[in-house]
Amino acid sequence: MTRSRHFNYTLTPTRLNNAKPQEKPYKLTDGGGLYVLVMPRGAKTWIYQYSLDGKRREVTIGRYPEIGVADARDRHAEYRAMVEHGSNPAAYKRADDAERKARAELKADEGQFKAFSLKWLDERLGSKSDGYSKQMRSSLERFVWPDIGSKALEDVKAAHVLAIIEKRRDTPNTAENVRVLIQQVYNYAIQKLLVETNPALALRGVIQVPKAEHHRHLSEPELGAFWRAVGKQGAHPSTTAATKLLMYSMCRKAEVLRAKWSEIDTDKAQWDIPAARMKSRRPHRVYLSTQALELLEVQRALTGAGEYVFPSAFRANVPMADATLNHLFKRLDFGVPEFSPHGTRGTAATLLREHGFSRDVVELLLAHTERSQTAASYHHHELEAERRRALQYLADETDRQAAISAAGNVVNIKDRVA
Repeated sequence: MTRSRHFNYTLTPTRLNNAKPQEKPYKLTDGGGLYVLVMPRGAKTWIYQYSLDGKRREVTIGRYPEIGVADARDRHAEYRAMVEHGSNPAAYKRADDAERKARAELKADEGQFKAFSLKWLDERLGSKSDGYSKQMRSSLERFVWPDIGSKALEDVKAAHVLAIIEKRRDTPNTAENVRVLIQQVYNYAIQKLLVETNPALALRGVIQVPKAEHHRHLSEPELGAFWRAVGKQGAHPSTTAATKLLMYSMCRKAEVLRAKWSEIDTDKAQWDIPAARMKSRRPHRVYLSTQALELLEVQRALTGAGEYVFPSAFRANVPMADATLNHLFKRLDFGVPEFSPHGTRGTAATLLREHGFSRDVVELLLAHTERSQTAASYHHHELEAERRRALQYLADETDRQAAISAAGNVVNIKDRVA
């Protein structure tokens, strides 16, 4: 590190103002490597020349009189201090200029729908799951930005939003989801005082959305047939294992497919899912049944060297895609059409309730958020023993129903009622 010597600045505003252009550029030295370069057309530029790592370098500070004498010397002092500490002012200036340019571009674009919707994604969905945020961004990219992304927020009218959702009239749920997405962005823009009206709000109800159908759950005989069909499908072993853990754990599809080996403690027979991956945004513990532990033991032999319990068959460093499980369920032929992965949760919950397990235990197993604050306070305790017993009973009963189905002793529901 070099020590800068003391010096006296020599330039004054009067001298700079009186400096006339010449046929060739010339310097007016101020001191300490700081000078003003006067160009043939009259432009006057502050420049700092310095030595670093045995090389002579220079950095442009800016034009005079936009940058006055006092400001130029303040910047010069900052740059000299950098040189004394071995830093390169020119590199710092380039990075600073790039950052200021980016900020200026962002400010200029902030009023555009795309730029503001990105801001909305960052500021309003930051606490949501990565999967949900990616889904919202994908919808914006596919359905919204191509039509209004470059428009100023205040220039987007109801007619523009109507044109977007009319393109999706054949898929009414998608159309309404896109309308609600635009509405949410504009709600935030109104809160930010950027606009006063919401062009998507008046279009509520333009697209008639079919009444939502809840995911069908299976009866006990149907569960047995389903379990046998999973084993006979001939799917990849990891896909079959993920399907079975879906049932054993009562977790959501995304929670199972993104399971990591670091979350699973087989000695304690438990799987701790972090809050970031849970819909409730609270950590959730799954108490593993004997069958689940056996499944994981086999799976560890297949994938234990990696991060994910159920990795993609194509890339070991990413989890299995949701579509993989969806496609398996669509291929299953066991007498119940349109049974979805989410239906396993309802199937398990119904079976446990019908066999005497309390609502509190089942709700904890499903990781549902309790709306009642009193009940939520009550649920703070783990009910570990009851939950372990429930999940072991679920696995045993699933196996039992599969055995009954295999033996051809499925009891007709009507006969049972009779």
